Amino acid sequence: MLAAFRAFLDEISGAPARPRPFEASDYRLAAAALLVHLASIDGVYDAGEQRALHRLVETRFGLDSAEAGALIAAAAESEREAVDLYRFTSVLKRTLDEDGRRAVISMLWEMAYADGEIHEFEENVIWRVAELLGVSTRDRVELRQAAKDASRPIQPGPWGK
Repeated sequence: MLAAFRAFLDEISGAPARPRPFEASDYRLAAAALLVHLASIDGVYDAGEQRALHRLVETRFGLDSAEAGALIAAAAESEREAVDLYRFTSVLKRTLDEDGRRAVISMLWEMAYADGEIHEFEENVIWRVAELLGVSTRDRVELRQAAKDASRPIQPGPWGK
């Protein structure tokens, strides 16, 4: 209610609009929180993983760099406060269709492969999220293979160097 009153005062006073924070019901916040969780689950959250996370959020959600940074910061805070994955998967399941839920699993696999290897904790988190989202085992495995193939550097053939 206070936020609505502030918005009303800003509107009548001609004050510039403040950027809206990402709300708990925003599927982007839920997906980004899962990405943040996954990026740090193996105990290593290096600069390469941070860049991959930022790129994923920018690209998949069509955000500029500042918006992506704000979403990641909000997601990190939300993830720290969460006691389980259900907090995020319930939002995703409620707001996304089947293709959208598969896209989240695809993003998680991309994040898991960002450092070049899959840790067993990452694999377990993705399996649990896929189960909670109702993404089939077949789809989860196909999405993993696609992310793995995309993460491999292209090797020259025997005819070239």
